[in-house]
Amino acid sequence: MSSLWWRALIGLTLVSLLAACSTGPRIRTDADPTADFSQYRTYGFYQPLAMEQSGYTTYLSDHIKNAVRREMDARGYRFSPDKADLLVNFQGVIREKTDVYDIPRSDIQYFYSYRARAYYAYPVWYDETRVNQYTEGTLTVDLVDAARNRLVWSGDAIGRVTQKTPQERVASADQAISAIFAKYPYRGAP
Repeated sequence: MSSLWWRALIGLTLVSLLAACSTGPRIRTDADPTADFSQYRTYGFYQPLAMEQSGYTTYLSDHIKNAVRREMDARGYRFSPDKADLLVNFQGVIREKTDVYDIPRSDIQYFYSYRARAYYAYPVWYDETRVNQYTEGTLTVDLVDAARNRLVWSGDAIGRVTQKTPQERVASADQAISAIFAKYPYRGAP
């Protein structure tokens, strides 16, 4: 009986370790401490959106708008494009990054001694430098008090960009929006 209990405990430990190592975006949030979130009832989108400053929309920005609307509606806010209490702005930034790190290595070197007429081995320790290049993306969602035109809450999702197809990019953006709003603690006023 006790061996079954240990196996179950080890299995639960492994599952929890794997869940802790899941590769999702890193989320950061910040709120204005002077903002009164109990007064906000409606929301709209900032014009022009930071992601659409070039003057046109994309399939990704349309999908992010829909994901933001889903999250804001779920928190009790009503969409009002003309008279909104909060204005939502979002932006995506992609950067090429480089990680340089050292890995400690050891090896064995041999030398021949002519006096002893034998080979001798001795350990050698050294650092091997590795360079890893990758793409990092940041999706930022800002909530702006429309009356004061002041930023009151901001959330960032930061992670590696590995998506190749448009469907993968849409799914990743949806996951990032959900993760950002999971850290949003406020609800719309009734």
